[in-house]
Amino acid sequence: MLTFMLNAMTGVILISIASAMIGTYIVTRRMVFISGGITHACFGGLGLGYYLGWSPMAMAAVFAVGGALGVDRLSRAGARRDSAIAVIWALGMALGILFIFMTDGYVPELNTFLFGNVLTITQTDLWIFGIYDVALLLFYLIFFPLIVTVSFDPDFARTRHLPAETITFIMTVFTGVAIVLTIRMIGIMLLMSLVSLPQLISERFTRRYLPLMLLSTCMSLSGCIGGLWLAWMLNVPASAAIVILLVCIYGIASLLPRRRVPLPPPLHTR
Repeated sequence: MLTFMLNAMTGVILISIASAMIGTYIVTRRMVFISGGITHACFGGLGLGYYLGWSPMAMAAVFAVGGALGVDRLSRAGARRDSAIAVIWALGMALGILFIFMTDGYVPELNTFLFGNVLTITQTDLWIFGIYDVALLLFYLIFFPLIVTVSFDPDFARTRHLPAETITFIMTVFTGVAIVLTIRMIGIMLLMSLVSLPQLISERFTRRYLPLMLLSTCMSLSGCIGGLWLAWMLNVPASAAIVILLVCIYGIASLLPRRRVPLPPPLHTR
């Protein structure tokens, strides 16, 4: 197998694992559009990076984490979460357009960030994403009961004096970092689908957190690997093929009767 195809296959596997964990959290908390807000906030960082001649990815990371924390801060200040996301979304896009307009010359990599190209994944990208996956998995293993409690009922977690704000803060940062690491692979325009469609498919079969996350991982892997294969066979963009395949799987799943799958029961908290 060609090296770039092997890197792409490894990359989509790592993306699938991360997006399943992050996606299950934001879907459970009904925060799907926060991924869109953070993703478009990254556009402002990319534009600033090109304008200043600095690393666009590094600046996108700063904007992503800053945007995620900004949504959380505005929400705690009394703003509705969807309104806070809209503000960050619009501001990020506006700043990105402004800085790119002010940048001298043509920005050749802009289309890659907007639409993604999983075939450009390098060994360095794989190492960085692998380290991120390990860190996220360890956090889940250590704090899984707290994550589940905060995901389903953060107000209850606060009344029980659980560190709901800390868990929310850390998961928000993880979400922002995941989005930055995935931008070049799947693209700003299609990223939100990867952290929502596998969960929407899985919700047809289970509503429990752990089975939902495990089944979402399987759905994400199926969509990513199958989409990559279709892209290779049909010579079409991989990111678009992945999302279209996931939509087709969702369409098929929606026609099936709802039933529970025999997956391990979730951990319970008291």
